[in-house]
Order: sequence, then C-alpha cells, then structure tokens
Amino acid sequence: MWFFARDPVRDFPFELIPEPPEGGLPGPWALHRGRKKATGSPVSIFVYDVKPGAEEQTQVAKAAFKRFKTLRHPNILAYIDGLETEKCLHVVTEAVTPLGIYLKARVEAGGLKELEISWGLHQIVKALSFLVNDCSLIHNNVCMAAVFVDRAGEWKLGGLDYMYSAQGNGGGPPRKGIPELEQYDPPELADSSGRVVREKWSADMWRLGCLIWEVFNGPLPRAAALRNPGKIPKTLVPHYCELVGANPKVRPNPARFLQNCRAPGGFMSNRFVETNLFLEEIQIKEPAEKQKFFQELSKSLDAFPEDFCRHKVLPQLLTAFEFGNAGAVVLTPLFKVGKFLSAEEYQQKIIPVVVKMFSSTDRAMRIRLLQQMEQFIQYLDEPTVNTQIFPHVVHGFLDTNPAIREQTVKSMLLLAPKLNEANLNVELMKHFARLQAKDEQGPIRCNTTVCLGKIGSYLSASTRHRVLTSAFSRATRDPFAPSRVAGVLGFAATHNLYSMNDCAQKILPVLCGLTVDPEKSVRDQAFKAIRSFLSKLESVSEDPTQLEEVEKDVHAASSPGMGGAAASWAGWAVTGVSSLTSKLIRSHPTTAPTETNIPQRPTPEGVPAPAPTPVPATPTTSGHWETQEEDKDTAEDSSTADRWDDEDWGSLEQEAESVLAQQDDWSTGGQVSRASQSPTGAAGKLRAPGNRAGRSQAPRSHLLTVHGWPASITGVAQSPATRATPSLPCLHVPAPSRGQTLGVRTTGRASRLTVVKAELARKKREERRREMEAKRAERKVAKGPMKLGARKLD
Repeated sequence: MWFFARDPVRDFPFELIPEPPEGGLPGPWALHRGRKKATGSPVSIFVYDVKPGAEEQTQVAKAAFKRFKTLRHPNILAYIDGLETEKCLHVVTEAVTPLGIYLKARVEAGGLKELEISWGLHQIVKALSFLVNDCSLIHNNVCMAAVFVDRAGEWKLGGLDYMYSAQGNGGGPPRKGIPELEQYDPPELADSSGRVVREKWSADMWRLGCLIWEVFNGPLPRAAALRNPGKIPKTLVPHYCELVGANPKVRPNPARFLQNCRAPGGFMSNRFVETNLFLEEIQIKEPAEKQKFFQELSKSLDAFPEDFCRHKVLPQLLTAFEFGNAGAVVLTPLFKVGKFLSAEEYQQKIIPVVVKMFSSTDRAMRIRLLQQMEQFIQYLDEPTVNTQIFPHVVHGFLDTNPAIREQTVKSMLLLAPKLNEANLNVELMKHFARLQAKDEQGPIRCNTTVCLGKIGSYLSASTRHRVLTSAFSRATRDPFAPSRVAGVLGFAATHNLYSMNDCAQKILPVLCGLTVDPEKSVRDQAFKAIRSFLSKLESVSEDPTQLEEVEKDVHAASSPGMGGAAASWAGWAVTGVSSLTSKLIRSHPTTAPTETNIPQRPTPEGVPAPAPTPVPATPTTSGHWETQEEDKDTAEDSSTADRWDDEDWGSLEQEAESVLAQQDDWSTGGQVSRASQSPTGAAGKLRAPGNRAGRSQAPRSHLLTVHGWPASITGVAQSPATRATPSLPCLHVPAPSRGQTLGVRTTGRASRLTVVKAELARKKREERRREMEAKRAERKVAKGPMKLGARKLD
C-alpha cells in the first residue's frame, strides 16, 4: 500500500503573494506579503528557510518563533498563525511594512509629521517598558529593522530573535554575528571585565537612542555620529542625550522616559498622543468622558494622518455608536473620517450605520443627520432611500420643533432625485401642501415653496400640472413677505413647465396682483416675472410655429435638467432663504397661515394701517391643492345667494368708532395684531360674504411664539409628556370671553397683552338687530294692504 504524505505548506491556510520580499532585513527572516486563502485578507509572513550548516541561526529563528507565539501586547507585532517544518519556518502576523520603507515612502509623499513620530516612539518605548518591567526580558535588538508599521500608522516592535531573560535563567545574550545589527550595541558591552555598573534596561535604552537618531537623520553611519543630534526636535534633545550617555547607570527606565517626554511642553505632550491614549482606554471611560471626547475630536481630525483616521478612529466611532450609546456626537467625526474612504468602503462601513441612525428617535441625531445629508447622499441607492430612509425622514414634517421641520424640507432637495413615483408625487406633495397651508412659521412656509420650485422638474407631468400653479399662487397670498417672493420666483424658475394658456389665464393674473404689494421686494420680482412671461407670449404670438418648441417640457417626463436655464436670472436656492430663518422670525411677527391675508395698497402717513381681510384656509391634501382655489370662490358665491339679506355688512360708523378706539389704546399697547384684528376686513370696509360678525371660529387657546429663539436648536430634547420644546418658550393665553377682544402688541422686544371692553361694538350690534327687525315688520305691514285691495277688486 502506498502512503502519500501531505504537504503542510500546501495545506497552510495562508499563501504567499508571488512578489519579492519587502526590503532586505538583516537577520535570518525574509518578509513576504501574503493573504488568507478563505477571505483574502492581507497578512505579513516571515519566512525562514532551514539551511544545512546554519544550526545557530536555526536555533535563533526557532526561539523567535516561540517568542512570537507567547508574547501578546498592543505594541508588539501581533502573531496570527505559524508553520514549522523541517525545511522552513513561517510566522504569520498582521499586515505591516518595515519602518525604513515606510519612512522613505512618507518622505516622498511630503514628509512625516512630528505628531506621528511622537506617537510611534511612544509605542516602541511602551513595548520596551512591558518587556523590561513586566516580563524581565531584554529585547537586545532595538533598531530600525526591528520596527514595523501597520496600515493605521501604528508602530510595532518585532525582531525578537536575540531576546533573553534579564534574570540570567537562559544564559547570556545570544551572539548576533551580523555587523548591521552589532553597530547598535552600547560601548559597555565591549568591556568584558564586568566592572561597569549598569541597569538591565541600559543596553536597550542605548539602542532606543540610536533608533531616534535614525528616524530624524537617516541611517546611522557610525556610533560617533550620535554626539550630534542633527534634526532631532529641541524638546526631545535633553531626553535623547540621557539615552546615549556614556554612563549606563544614568540611562532612564523606559517608564520614566515616557513620563519625562509626556510632561507639559514635552515632545510627546500633544493632542495626537492624548487622542490615541484615550482610544486605547475608551472601553473603561465614563459616558460623560466619551461624549466630551467625541465632541472635541472633529476639531483635531484635520491635523491627524489619513491612515490613522481610517483604520483606528473609524472603528472606534462605529463601536461607540453600536455598543456605547454615543448618540449624535459621533456623527460629525464619522462623516469627517468618511471623506477618506473609497465608495466601496463607505458602502460597507458608513451606510449601514447611517440607515440605522435614521430610525432613531433622538432629536439631536435626526437634525444632525439632516444637516449633514449632503456628505453621504451620493452613496445611498434608490431602494435604500425609499424603503429605509424616507419613511423615517417624513416624520420630521410633523415634528413640533421648527428646526427639524425646516431641515426636513431642505433635505428633500437631496432626496427627491432618488424617490420613487409614490413617495415623490403623492406622499411628499401631501406633506408640502400641509406645510405651506398650515405651518405657523413663515420661514418654513417660505422654504417649502422654494424647495417645491427646485424639485419641480423631478415631478411627473400630471403632478406638475396639478400642483405647481396652485402652490405658487397660494404662496403669493402668504402674509409672510419672503414667502410671496418665493412664490414669484417659483413661477419664474419653472416657467418652461406651463402651457401658454396657463401662463396667460392663471399665472399672469396672479403676478399682476402683486404689482401693488406693500413690499417693494415682492413688487420688483413680480415685474421681472411678468416681463419674462409676456416675452414668451409675445414671441409665440409673433411666430405660432414656436409653440411646440416652447411647450416641449410641459408634458415631458420628469427630468432633473428641466428648468435650469430658466432660473438664470432668478438665482434662488434654499440656502439663500432658509439661512436667514432666525433673522426673519425675529424681524417679522410669526403669523399662522390659518388666515390668508390679501395684500393691500400702502396707506398714507397718519392713517392707521388697514386690517387685512382674513380668508379661512381649508385643510389641504395633495389631491385638493389645485381644486381648493376654485371651490373657495364657488362656496362664497353660493353662500352669498342664500344669505344675502341676512348678512351683516358693517358700516362706515363702525369703521370710525374702531379707529378711535385704536387711537385711544395706542399708548397702553392696545394695537391689535394681524392675526387678531377685527373680522370686518380692511379698515372696516365691506366684508367678504360668508364672514358673519361674531361667528368666526376662534381657537380655544392662542399660541404666541416668543420672538428671538435661537437659530440652532441642535441637541435639545423634547419632553414626551408635554411635547413642548424647552428652547422655544411659548405662552398659552386663554380665549377671550364673550364681549371682549384680545389685543397683542409685539412691537419692541417684549410682547404685551391688552384686553379691551367692546361695549360700543356690542351696543351697535344690538341697534342693528333692532333696526333689522323694524324693517322686516314694516315690509310685512306694507305687503298686507296690497293683498286686501286685490280681494276688494274681485
């Protein structure tokens, strides 16, 4: 029977990459790049080929193989696997590069920063401290060839070939026999008399001084060159001189050397070293310490090496979010580190975390995600956006925090190109309609209009025809002046999406009404838009063959390129309006859109400003956005025909009396705000049909938003019990009692409330009622005799 011996090298789970060894390391080992057969993950493989007649080197290699397997420390080269046969030795470690090759590559790329060197030396000294103080081992081979760098820029101590015990259990130090390594031996080793008093760490600290000299000055030509520090930093020179001193007794212990360099103003006293030390102990830090660390980390990342951010900071950030409940504080440094990743790495490491964050109920995390969406939206695919992100984002439209509602609206600019038909044309339009019609914050209504104009080209043709004209028309009647400007600019930016009939019959009448707007900015934009639409109509009128070319985009499918040229003169954007949100709220009193005020002509000086005519706004959905404008007029006409004789139309006497009452109360703050003015309309003139005196449905409580709330409300948690935001103080005022009018004066920095008795108005209503009853009685008396006379003639 034949027995076939299995080749252990072939069955080894790691394989060498067919490349020449990395650098010519002095010593018995050759360093090769390799990978794991199962996963393809990169590794480094140290290979020693057993040669006949080299028994001493073979014993040194086997001793190093044993040390690699038994020594475990973060700053010592990490052992993964090994293979020992009669022909060779294989030691598999983490993927590393020799320090000499690494420094040469960094010099060619622009040089190595002192921050990186300070942390690298810190790691090597810490490894020596572990060996000497904790293991009583002498490394005996500290030099450039014994230091390796991993992919994160971490320095690792290797070269364990000539290590021996400091207690003398295994005999003296092994003989090297390699001149490249023996040049780093301290001068006292040449004295065989044994009279020189030294510490167990003295020889390794001398070799550490040689390593420091080579890092800053290049290869060491001879031992005498150590007397000249060369390019060694001044803050490190005093400690370096202690290492290469002639008296071995004076050379410091590795632990004391670290302590001296970490002193204030020392070479290793910097933000980079402190960050690394915190990351090494992050698992045992208190939650408050972690929060503070991540908040300050973003400021320092720009000065840190890219490899360090990718391979050391990023894993810690992901771990802190997954298991440490770090929350929103990891977002800023996470996205900052994400800039260093490739598209594939971003998909694998960042996107799963982002998707999970969107499902969080933490308000601070939600608003930071919305604010920084521009940094990761390009890496999100459409199925992920529609199924895992958009369903969570739309909750922001209903949030009680105005900042979250505003950021949600702004984020639609980035999400709209990736939304499917249902989410974009149905769900999103429903929320936009509600915000534009019912949101109490004017800047949010303004931003909704602006955002709708920017994403109009992504909508389907039927949705554009149904929504855009009605939405922009409503914006032109908003009491908030920037919203009216946004409505005009929305028409101008999407002018290529309307037919000529719509331009002439629907859009131009709306724009012409704005030419007498009280705000000059609205009038200016209205005139520009009118000229633009008139020029189109005139060009088509002169040459009807252009009609097809002009209306080519009206029925076209959604396309992100449509409307780009049209907005050349109307260079509007969300950032141009919403960045002023806090200023606009402070400078314009917040008016709830439950009453849509029709702009009136400016009044002469000395005459009180007329009250705007309130028109009740109906609840809006995406399906009613277009039809509610026409339904409103139809309902008013029908109600007028039914109750024409019963309607109370007001009088000029009532107008004069109301003006006098306002003048009498001016000094006491009795000026009535726009939202609570008399329902008789502008300056007490004839009121629109359907608005009967005393029958307006006032809410049971009036929510007065205090002006001057901060522009940034990031990190403010909302109480689940009260559902009120602490940073937005609100004042709940009870509804006025019967016969009273609630006046709100918001001039200046403070808001004052004044309750004024409306006895005069009540008396007038009583007189009007008696007069109406008397007239009805007279009509009945007048009709009676005519019927009697008719009977007598018969």
